[in-house]
Amino acid sequence: MPTHIDPQKYRDLMRHQAGAVTLISTGVHGNRTGLIATAVCSLTDTPPTLLICVNETASAHDLIAETNTFCVNLLCPSHKELVGVFTGKTGLAGEARFDDALWKTLKTGAPVLKDALASFDCHVTDTKKVSTHTIYIGEVRDGASRDEEGPLVYFRGGFA
Repeated sequence: MPTHIDPQKYRDLMRHQAGAVTLISTGVHGNRTGLIATAVCSLTDTPPTLLICVNETASAHDLIAETNTFCVNLLCPSHKELVGVFTGKTGLAGEARFDDALWKTLKTGAPVLKDALASFDCHVTDTKKVSTHTIYIGEVRDGASRDEEGPLVYFRGGFA
């Protein structure tokens, strides 16, 4: 008898947990990539630290490890098209996903979405491999926010 729940049943159950939609970005101009994720969590506020969970098959996985930087960009409903770009629906990959008019950098040099609801510019301080994913722990070195919109939320396979 298996000791854990069937992975598909687990995924179906997790669809009931609403999550903020984030775009995790990394790299430097000319070699940037990113992914859409809901597996992001505040870890501590002293020092300010986040954790992200990244599948080892994601294009950003190795680049985060190489640069030791990432930015968590909280998305707004106006970013639905950008979600399609960073989930591969447009066929674009890597640097081709970045329109320079939409991006800037802060202290770490990781790409920061200019009109994100909030952005957390992070330096990797620790990692932990768990099955198919790596947990990257990042100390927040800088950030930016705006108040004009609310969050984009993922729930039951759709956006709310």
